[in-house]
Amino acid sequence: MITKDSTIGFVGTGVMGKSMAANLQKAGYNLTIYTRTKDKAQGLLNNGAVWKSSIAELAKSSQVIITMVGYPNDVEEIYFGKDGILENAEKGTYVIDMTTSKPSLAEEIYKQATAKEIKALDAPVSGGDVGAKNGTLAIMAGGDQAAFDKVFPLLEIMGGQIILQGDAGAGQHTKLCNQITIASNMIGVCEAIVYAKKAGLNPVSVLDSITTGAAGSWSLSNLAPRMVKGDYAPGFFVKHFIKDMTIALESAQDLGLSTPGLSLSLSLYKELAEKGENDSGTQALVKLFQ
Repeated sequence: MITKDSTIGFVGTGVMGKSMAANLQKAGYNLTIYTRTKDKAQGLLNNGAVWKSSIAELAKSSQVIITMVGYPNDVEEIYFGKDGILENAEKGTYVIDMTTSKPSLAEEIYKQATAKEIKALDAPVSGGDVGAKNGTLAIMAGGDQAAFDKVFPLLEIMGGQIILQGDAGAGQHTKLCNQITIASNMIGVCEAIVYAKKAGLNPVSVLDSITTGAAGSWSLSNLAPRMVKGDYAPGFFVKHFIKDMTIALESAQDLGLSTPGLSLSLSLYKELAEKGENDSGTQALVKLFQ
C-alpha cells in the first residue's frame, strides 16, 4: 500500500524532474533525492526532501523509486550493478523509469526486477517544462496492470493523460511515436515562422490564427511564441531530443520502417548542435532557417 507515509525516492532533478518531484512534494509525499549535482535539488531539499549520497542508499530507504535521467547509459548505471537500484531495493518496491529510453532496456529492467520481486514500469512523459510544472504531462506506461494501478495516484499528480499502453517497453515505444511526430512538426513550425516574417506579416498575429486551426499542435502553441521572442532557454534540450530521435530511428529500422521525416529532423538537429546549440531548447531549430 502506497500512502502519504511512504517514502518516494526521486533520481534526477533536471529541467523536468525537479518540477515533477516538487509536485509530489506539494501533494504531501515524503521525498528522498539523489542527483549527480546536488545544487539542482536544493529547492526540494529546502522544502523538506532528504538527500541521499548514493543510489544504493536511496533504494534501500524508498518504497517507490522514480527515475528521470538523461540517457540510456544513465538508466543502466542507476538500475544495474551492485550499487544500483535493483540490487538494493527491498522486495515489493515499485520502480518507475520516466526517462525516454530504449524499449529493450525497459524490458530488461522489468525482467531483472521481476526476478527480485520488484515491480517495474516504464513511464516516459511528454509536455516539456510547462507540463512538468503544471502537473499535466502525458504519461505513457508499460508494465503490469496491477503495478500501474498501485502507482496511479502518484502518476496523476505529475500528469494529465496517463495510459498503460501494454507490457514492459510499451511506454517507451509510445514515447518514440510521440517524438517521431514532433520531429517533422518542428520543421514545419520553423518554416512557418520564417515564412511569416519574410512575407511581412506579424508572426504573433499569424500564430493567433493558425494555432486554432488544422495546423494546431503543442509545438506551435508553446514553442513558436518562444521562437518569435528569440527565447531559446531549454524546456527540453536539443541534445536530449537528438538522443530520442536516434533511439526512434534505430527502433524504426529494427521494425523495417522508413522514416524520412524523422531522418531529416535528426540531421538538422545534429547540424544545430554542431553550431553550439546542444544545451538550447528545441525551439532553437529556427536559427537554421533564419
